[in-house]
Amino acid sequence: QVQLVESGGGLVQAGGSLSLSCAASGSIFSINAMGWYRQGPGKQRELVAGITSSGRTNYADSVKGRFTISRDNAKNTVYLQMNSLKPEDTAVYYCKGTMRTTYYNSLLDYWGQGTQVTVSS
Repeated sequence: QVQLVESGGGLVQAGGSLSLSCAASGSIFSINAMGWYRQGPGKQRELVAGITSSGRTNYADSVKGRFTISRDNAKNTVYLQMNSLKPEDTAVYYCKGTMRTTYYNSLLDYWGQGTQVTVSS
């Protein structure tokens, strides 16, 4: 069993900052990429930011320069620092980890339960 638990969401005014974290636990052999996705009201889930096990990052154009993804491999945790938040950043934010549970298993995606981020104007 693998669990990803997000924390850090909440309500913030436009221009403010929030920090999200996501800790993976359970039967984990190795974690490849980790990432943050979001799903706004009436919208499809979209990639916000991703980070490989070596630390290479990628961002959605809409958050470049405002959001920073990082990870602590020793703690199996990924973070998302969100600055200069805008009302259009309002969404449920999900973390995803691509990982193996044993040496022999294929890489599989695991998702957290999501955390709400609301940015008021």
